Amino acid sequence: MGDSTDGSSTAAQSAQSDDQNDSRSKGGFFRRVIGALSPSDMGENAPGDLQSANGNPSGHVPLDITSLRRMRVEDVAIPKADIVSVSDAISKDDLVALFRETGLSRLPVYTGTLDTPIGMLHLKDFALRHGFNGNGGAAFDLKKMLRPLLYVPPSMPIGVLLQKMQTERRHMALVIDEYGGVDGLVTIEDLIEQIIGEIEDEHDTDEADYWLKEKEGQYLAQAKSPLDEFEAEIGLSLTDTDEVDEEEIDTLGGLVFMLSGRVPARGEVVKHPAGPEFTVVDADPRRIKRLRVRLPDQKAG
Repeated sequence: MGDSTDGSSTAAQSAQSDDQNDSRSKGGFFRRVIGALSPSDMGENAPGDLQSANGNPSGHVPLDITSLRRMRVEDVAIPKADIVSVSDAISKDDLVALFRETGLSRLPVYTGTLDTPIGMLHLKDFALRHGFNGNGGAAFDLKKMLRPLLYVPPSMPIGVLLQKMQTERRHMALVIDEYGGVDGLVTIEDLIEQIIGEIEDEHDTDEADYWLKEKEGQYLAQAKSPLDEFEAEIGLSLTDTDEVDEEEIDTLGGLVFMLSGRVPARGEVVKHPAGPEFTVVDADPRRIKRLRVRLPDQKAG
């Protein structure tokens, strides 16, 4: 028994030590990232510090540090039209259904409209009170489970927001426009992706699956989806128009770039002469990443 206790104690101390080391490692990473993105110069070694913290000896960073310093919240925020949020009057069953449908773990909560946000609901808080299926015996009171939200202007540098999120331990912020209304939403994942590249999770489309059919007449597609394959999927030619030279493009992203004449921003809608609409779901200043494709009414209806 004594040996078992000593062994358990040693294992616990080892686990605690590992947690502390992980915490120090993450803290060091964030400090280097925030320093590299801060408006004040750190000197010539700043980019090297970031690359070292990223564990990337090759020195590859998706965007150079100078560009990152210039980026603002509005450059990475999810547009208002794409925000998934809930009213404070939602029922427990509808809330469970929304968590299941979206796969999200955090939802902004509002009163009346999204321009009157009152906080954020975390799936973990709901599950602790009611279980993941909502079958818990506790009385449903949404407001008792709310966490505070960050509210930030669109002009805030992303390095400042990252530091604010780390300090206040918040993973989500609402972007507020000059009139006090909600303009967009940004998560800590959006900020980190600007530094270390895209973070794939279980809700992103598979690398092998170029698109996902969300409903009849609507697709969520990667910008690198082969154009000819997508045309075969929807049964519609997207290159049979004077505005598109099929010899110059091979992907959906290339098609949208050619139609708009530039890299469109997140939330921007690009219309095709044949009827389909392309909404930019994810993009950075250099390239389009994901698109939502809505087919003409006669197809979608």
